[in-house]
Amino acid sequence: MNLQQFGRRTALALIASSMSLSVFALGEKPLKVIVPAPPGGTVDIAARVIGQKISEDIGRPVVIENRAGATGWIGLGAMMKAEADGNTIAIGPNNMLVEAPQVMKVPYDPLKDIVSLARVALTSYVLESSADYPAKDFTGLVAHLKAQKGKTSFASYGAGTVSQYSGLIFSNREDLDMQHVAYSGSPPAIQAMLGGQVDIMFDGMVASLPFIKSGKLRAYAVSGKKRSPYLPEVPTMTELGFPEIQFQGQLCFYGSSKLPPEVVAKLQETIKKAASTPAIQQRLFDAGLEPDVSVDSSALLAENKALSQRNAAIVKKFDIRAN
Repeated sequence: MNLQQFGRRTALALIASSMSLSVFALGEKPLKVIVPAPPGGTVDIAARVIGQKISEDIGRPVVIENRAGATGWIGLGAMMKAEADGNTIAIGPNNMLVEAPQVMKVPYDPLKDIVSLARVALTSYVLESSADYPAKDFTGLVAHLKAQKGKTSFASYGAGTVSQYSGLIFSNREDLDMQHVAYSGSPPAIQAMLGGQVDIMFDGMVASLPFIKSGKLRAYAVSGKKRSPYLPEVPTMTELGFPEIQFQGQLCFYGSSKLPPEVVAKLQETIKKAASTPAIQQRLFDAGLEPDVSVDSSALLAENKALSQRNAAIVKKFDIRAN
């Protein structure tokens, strides 16, 4: 190849690169953020809060599109079918990638076809019961459940989720022989606890915190790596001797793995900048999310691979199946 040919090819490559980047950066279209959840929920709130800031930063409209169903895969599928130009991304919990595919068939490879652009927040899980349940602390809870072996139950917000994993591990470890009752989300499971239909539950902090703060639910432990800033007086399951019950949700932005590297980099920069703003972080915290933008895409991929392997082992051990 002579110098002239090399120069021509280099110029064409630079033009192609700038064109793919300009589609996102210059704003020929609105930036669409797909939320695989109904309007008004925590993920939807986070999408709108961060989306508004992104819109201000890039000078383009950000359109939120809710596509709920199939544990997030309807929304992710819509994202994957869109043109891979950076104008359509998604936001949602990482359980869409590391939990749901263990118990249901999904149309894409969650670790190859989808890239985690940026993590924006973490969320904890809490072991809880209704406030009028006989056990007043964790030790009392274990003693009460053992005394009622085979006669108690735990709720989850869905089969094949961390909520079920935690209950099964807890019951198995303490030989409690608890019955699992799966509900279609946290709200009906919480109402079942409040009504006395089930005894306990491991639930997401976001859904349960208002009930804990109002005195309707009692928190015994959290399953994060460290104590929750919302309930600093409540011990972790690891502190209580259950290191295998260490689960933490992540809220991330996602894109197609077909996105050009320079577009991925621009999206990451844009999302992290918006999510790092103190005012945005405070709004996320007020919604029950722990702001966190400390992990990059490569680290998220490695973490998701490890979580998928862990979850697959749990599913196999307990023969967990989707409803």
